Amino acid sequence: MDSALLVVIVVSLAIAALSRRYQFASPLVLVLCGLGVCWIPGLPTPELDPDVVLFVILPPLLYSAAQDSSYVALRKNMRAVGLLAVALPLVSAVVVGFVAYWSLPQLPLAAALVLGAVVAPPDAVSATAIGRRLGLPRRMTTLLGGESLLNDATALTAYRLALGAAVGATTTAWGGIVLFAEAAIGGVLVGLVAGVVIAKVRQWLTDPPMETALGIVIPFATYFVAEELHASGVIAVVVVGLYLGQRSAREGYATRLQDTAVWRSIDVMLESFVFLLIGLQLPEVLDGLKGRSVGVIIWSGVAVLATVIIVRILWMFPATYLPRLLSRRIRDREPAPTPGSVFVIAWSGMRGVVSLAAAFAIPLTTDDNMPFPARDEIIFLTFVVVVGTLLIQGTTLPLLIRVLGVHSDERRTDLLALAAAQDRAGRAAGKRLEEMAEEIPDNDAMHEQVQILQRWIRSRKNLAWEELGRGEEELGESPTVAFGRMRTELLQVQREVFINERDAGRIDDEVLRGVLRQLDLAEGLSDRSGRKRD
Repeated sequence: MDSALLVVIVVSLAIAALSRRYQFASPLVLVLCGLGVCWIPGLPTPELDPDVVLFVILPPLLYSAAQDSSYVALRKNMRAVGLLAVALPLVSAVVVGFVAYWSLPQLPLAAALVLGAVVAPPDAVSATAIGRRLGLPRRMTTLLGGESLLNDATALTAYRLALGAAVGATTTAWGGIVLFAEAAIGGVLVGLVAGVVIAKVRQWLTDPPMETALGIVIPFATYFVAEELHASGVIAVVVVGLYLGQRSAREGYATRLQDTAVWRSIDVMLESFVFLLIGLQLPEVLDGLKGRSVGVIIWSGVAVLATVIIVRILWMFPATYLPRLLSRRIRDREPAPTPGSVFVIAWSGMRGVVSLAAAFAIPLTTDDNMPFPARDEIIFLTFVVVVGTLLIQGTTLPLLIRVLGVHSDERRTDLLALAAAQDRAGRAAGKRLEEMAEEIPDNDAMHEQVQILQRWIRSRKNLAWEELGRGEEELGESPTVAFGRMRTELLQVQREVFINERDAGRIDDEVLRGVLRQLDLAEGLSDRSGRKRD
């Protein structure tokens, strides 16, 4: 690995750790730090390699996001997700392309449409992170997450078509539609086949470490195969992630625990690296503009950035309310969104590293060996859009959410559903326990274990109902919470004893690791806050 890349990874993780520790938006802090340190003399700054972004960084981030997504929720909101992830990027690409063509005289229309496709897809990583932290309604986070999963495929396919026209390849409108359909359908098929095969292999392995290791390879292999077959690698990765994520509930607990920990760590590392890398590209971007008119460049940058933001806002309100006016079925099936929630989604259009990677991937020459028209200007305008949306929209989004009062009121509904489900699960478990108890001979010591399990079932049922009542600040600590706290303290005491036994040489490290795993799993059952961690 290049030493500069290693430095960027280490520094990005350090900055992200500090940002998360003090509750700052780490993507914004990382971009600002990158912009600040890129001018330090002698500091090695790695170049943004498009292949690294598109083949190494994008697939695992998409796969992880797809696994965390809800297929049921996406299917339920497919119409709205489609308007955001398919229609909006295409509209943005065309409008931004014509604005760039008008504001930058040396930019041909075909090259301007390349720019439009490059800046079309928002990167919803920071938006969804902010939304979850501030408690946005689940449907809004579903829409933003679904958009981020699919809009890259739309924009990158449009980018291929526009790039083909700009370099001299013959591309008709009908040919573009066919190419788009082939890429989308091919991506779905590759993703489904990969998902079915991998699910069978993982089921056959029944080896959690190997299953997790295989899971790390899945997004890269799926993306590569799809691209080699001229299908959409993005769609293929999203489909395989959704398929395996839906099936993960039926896998072994050890695999789920390992997968969750591994993918959260991978996400943090890649996202931190990406946002710091964005800020570090400024010197290289400016080097390509030497000799250009500063006034024209600044004017075109402002025009394109404003267009990217305004088009999304102007699209959101008609796309949200017009279908409701025209279709009674939509009105009956979908809750009416407030203008504030629509504007929050419209303001969550920050662009990211995929746009920069696509811009840097533009070839140096056309098919007739002429320099690609205004390539440096396209890269600069892309940089302005990416950094501008991150700083303007990213920094104001939390305040906007608070001012507009957009928050989730789903907690009590969720708790009611959970309590009811927990009650049914408790009754089923209790019935099965009674059947097992009937098989135990009288006066057998196992009856004591049955009583312990009965108390455990009751505590699980009570926990969900207790959270529906008044809070602990009013009623004090509930019995179930008190039991969990005391149980955790007892586990900590036991853990300390085992560690001291190892230090004294009375047990081996291998024995200690086995015991600690059992104690850690037991403590996890008592840690109610674990559900709320990132």
